[in-house]
Amino acid sequence: MMITRFTCEILRAVPVGDLAVTARVARPGRSVELLEAALTAGGREVARAAAWRVLRTSAPAVRPRQPSPPAPPGELPPRPAPASWGNGYMSAIEWRTARGSFSTPGPAALWARMRYPLVPGEEPSPLERVLITADSGNGISWEVSFRDWVFINPELTVHLHREPAGEWICLDAQTAISPGGSGLATSTLSDLDGPVGVAAQSLFIAPRPAGG
Repeated sequence: MMITRFTCEILRAVPVGDLAVTARVARPGRSVELLEAALTAGGREVARAAAWRVLRTSAPAVRPRQPSPPAPPGELPPRPAPASWGNGYMSAIEWRTARGSFSTPGPAALWARMRYPLVPGEEPSPLERVLITADSGNGISWEVSFRDWVFINPELTVHLHREPAGEWICLDAQTAISPGGSGLATSTLSDLDGPVGVAAQSLFIAPRPAGG
């Protein structure tokens, strides 16, 4: 079977510390299955995820209508994220900018490759690489200033029409913001062979608190 849709709900801040993960098959089946997982810290649920997976069949391939990714990462120089973005996740990823920029607002397309495994001693799967990269769509396509605004995504949804391959994932993202404090970041996800799916993040947008 292969994962075709993944959704993560971020229920509260995830602390740096001991975490517990539980997982189950919520809806077993021979053709489609629904998987669920929960992340807890100190007995409190901080995030939950659900994924649909489907049986592989002999169905014919139809070329996706999404545009092909921009220039491959080997043709682009490394581009570190701005120091003001802090350490941690951003520096744990190798970034290659194909279009747009970390430092300017608007749509952007970047290639990303994990520098470190998600779990020590385990090689990340291409699926893990896609999901880790997909959560950066609203960050690379920001439209309002980091200094003055927060734009938080309480969830991430990824739809995949084929299994990804390799280490490099391209994130071609854009953000829409509407009156009232809501927004939507959407991304086309690709590997070196072309598009693999799309990602979306609903956004909460508000003035950044003083001193925050």
